[in-house]
Formats: sequence, structure tokens, C-alpha cells
Amino acid sequence: MNKIFQITVGVLMMSHISAQTTVTGTKGYDIDSIITTEMNRTGIVGLSAAVIVDKKVAWKKGYGFSDRENRIPFTTSTLMNIASVSKTITGACIMKAVEQGKVSLDEDINTYLPFKIINPYHPDSKITLRNLATHTSGLADRYPLYTDSLYTYGKDAELPLSDFLKNYFVPGGKYYSRENFIDHEPGTYREYSNIGAGLAGYIVELRTGMKLNQYSRKYIFKPLGMARTGWFLSEVDLKSHTRLYSKDSSTIKQIPLYGCVTYPDGGVRTSVDDLSRFFILLLQNGSYKGKQLFREKDIREMLRFQFTGDHKPDNVNPDKLNSGIFWATKMGGKRIGHNGSDPGVRTFMLSDLNQEIAVILFANTSLSEKEEDVFFNLYDALYELGLKIKNSEHSPKKHPR
Repeated sequence: MNKIFQITVGVLMMSHISAQTTVTGTKGYDIDSIITTEMNRTGIVGLSAAVIVDKKVAWKKGYGFSDRENRIPFTTSTLMNIASVSKTITGACIMKAVEQGKVSLDEDINTYLPFKIINPYHPDSKITLRNLATHTSGLADRYPLYTDSLYTYGKDAELPLSDFLKNYFVPGGKYYSRENFIDHEPGTYREYSNIGAGLAGYIVELRTGMKLNQYSRKYIFKPLGMARTGWFLSEVDLKSHTRLYSKDSSTIKQIPLYGCVTYPDGGVRTSVDDLSRFFILLLQNGSYKGKQLFREKDIREMLRFQFTGDHKPDNVNPDKLNSGIFWATKMGGKRIGHNGSDPGVRTFMLSDLNQEIAVILFANTSLSEKEEDVFFNLYDALYELGLKIKNSEHSPKKHPR
């Protein structure tokens, strides 16, 4: 049975604050007060964050609770499913498969699949991994099927990804509909597709002969020391996993953990500490602590803006929205990376365009649409903290006479 918590308007909730990385140069900027005030105002149960300056973690901290009933603090080592930020890990797996010669970004995906995917509006069109990774494939998420049928509460999803995809895209399948496609040629229109991301991850599995969780563990998680990161509830330490919460009007209710059939689109479970390592790997073009784990050219291609004035979807202004390989510009083109949203989950993994200041933010509480701005306010406050740290590090040093 869900636990129901009441929020009394105007009464501040006490929030646990975990230990932080010590920083200098932030005197007069009370990030703790900013974050706890917003948590108290909106009812966010727990969050943690890291600020990365010049590709190093300069600050990290946790606030509130991963389990409010039992007063367990939310720290930077707390595990949480990270929703669509997971797509960046799927993107990195694609690029590792490119490096190994297993896939090409521009090959027709039907050459890889054991079934054929044909857009009924454009039957002669070719869909590529590049299309899938830039959300220009002509494939669509059909609602409410996606939200009502693909999430399994209380456990990992049991329907195999391969079975779902075949039944979704092949005529005669249980989930098939013309509404699973849009009436646009691949590459000509951007339509965000979680199921398209699931398909991309499935292709990596087919071509490498390894499940995505195994492949990413071998080439990403283990080399980076992300020992506690995984894709499924069955492969992570649930004692370290946050509980999830959702706000409905003035109440906060606990919701069960869940799995999703199309796990490549949002299934990774990790911590701020672990994800910081992966983010730094990307920002350093495949290098981490002096070791080149990916070819530099492949990570550069993953992060490269794919849309230009002469080569772009019809409905995209590249100055406002652009895309890499499951990598995107956000906030009107001012940030790069990814963010994510799922029941009980709000996540950010974003950097400035110069890759000098980056922020990772996890929150374990879903808010109403009218309160969503709080997460962007918190991101902005953390980014401002990064600016202050960076400016302090580069300010002239005063020496005693």
C-alpha cells in the first residue's frame, strides 16, 4: 500500500543534507539554502547533484531522503533510475559497436533485424541508426500504449524487448498500428521516440551478441569503476536504491519501483557519483583518467551537432534545437547533454556548450506540470555555483607583502 504524506503549505520540511566536496570561492552564495527552500516549497523528497568544472568534479552533495519513512538520506551514492539520460549510454554503446565494425550509423536497419520495419506512409524509405539516434526515423511512440503497457510496477519488465518490437512494427502484430509511424520521410522531421531508442539498443544487442546491460558493463561501467550501476532491478543493490514519490495536488505518495520493456530508452540505474564518471568520459572525448576507452573520433561524432542549415529536419531550428547520437541541445540551444523524466524521477546531465561547467541533478519526486520549473531553477542555481567555482580558480591570487 502506498504511503501518503501531506504537505502543509507554509511549513518547511526538515531536509537531511549529506556531506559535500569542499570548495572555495563561493562565499556569500548559499546553495544549501537555495536547494532546501525549493524542496520545502514544492515537496521534493530527495535529490543529489554534482558540479563538474573543467571536467573534474568540483562539488557534490545530497539533500533530503531516499526513503522518507525510514529517514534514509539521499546521497550522491544513492541509486536511481535516470529515465532518458540512459539514452546517452545507449548512444555510447552504439559508438563502441561502430568502433568494432558491428554497425554503421548510415546502414538500413532492416539489414540488421530479423523482421522488416516498413513505414506504411513511405514504404521505400530507409531508416538508419543515425535517424533513430536523432529522433528523425519516422517512428512514433503511441500513447497511451507506451505509458500504460510498457511499465511494469514492482519488478523488471517480463515481455522481451524483441517480442514487443516485432509486434509493434510488423503488420499483424499485437501492438501494430499505422499510428506507430508518422507521415514523414526519415531525416525530414523530428519526432521524439522512446520506442525508437529501444529499437536502437536492440540492434546493438543483435549485432554484438550481448544484452545491452552486459555490453555496457564490459565497455563502460567496469572500465569507469561504475561498479554499482546497472539496467535492471535484479542486478543492482536495492538497499541503495531510492524510493520514488509523486506529488498529486498537495499530497506526496510513494510509488513502486518499476521496469520498462523498452529499457534502452530509460532503464539505467546509477548514482550521481557513478554517472559523473561517464559524463567526464564524454566531455573528454572518450578518455578517463588518462585511458582512452573509446576512439576519440567516435565520441566526437556522438556529440557532434548533426543538424545544419542545409541538412536538418523541416520542423527544427538548429540554433534552438540540435542533436548528436542520443545527445541533444537543451534550454534553447544553450546546454548540451540530456535530461530525463519518468514516474518519480527527474534527472539532468547537461553541460555548457564549451564543456567547461556541467551539472548532474537527480530528484526522486515527480511534480505537477505547473511546478516543473523548479527543476530548471535548481539546475540554474547549480550552474551558477559552477561559474563561481571556476571564476575563483582563475582569479588572480593575492600574495602577502
